[in-house]
Amino acid sequence: MSADNLYTVFDRMMSREEKETVLKQKSHVFWFYGLSGSGKSTLAIKLERFISSNEKHCVLLDGDNIRSGLNNNLGFSEEDRAENIRRISEVTKLFLNNGTIALASFITPFNHLRETAKKIVGDQDLSLIYVKASFEECAQRDVKGLYGKAKAGKVKNFTGQQSAFEEPSSSDLVLDTEKETEEESFNKLLQYMKAKIAF
Repeated sequence: MSADNLYTVFDRMMSREEKETVLKQKSHVFWFYGLSGSGKSTLAIKLERFISSNEKHCVLLDGDNIRSGLNNNLGFSEEDRAENIRRISEVTKLFLNNGTIALASFITPFNHLRETAKKIVGDQDLSLIYVKASFEECAQRDVKGLYGKAKAGKVKNFTGQQSAFEEPSSSDLVLDTEKETEEESFNKLLQYMKAKIAF
């Protein structure tokens, strides 16, 4: 179907502001990125539980969950990685516009992918949170057994090995899980989140 035949109803729907009023909260997207095993999901899950325990509404989008469903037709080529992030960005924008606090946890290995997310979601509505740990540290943790599989040649285009991971040119918050304890990183995250959305 041609775009000329689409008739959106955004102008007739409840506004984001109206939904935020109903939910008694400010919506925002907190986007966690970093190498596999750096601690993205751990911190995002912990934040989800904290937000929910304070009777606020949030949703957590995690890389493996999304790839097992919505994006299960995508591989790990550069083109598929770009499409993966584009779709996720559009989904998080939907949650944002419905007054929800969205937590996105995805490797997002390249600066241009992070910029794509910001462009789609909106610069003021998305916080990029770099969960930092070296390839060597993540390989030692090997939480999912992926580093061992990649070393044995069983995982193709593995980020940090066959496929690059670009250090961020800028980030709203850096959580160095190699140098900080989980509690220290989480406390920094909480302080940032509370200041960002007047929680």
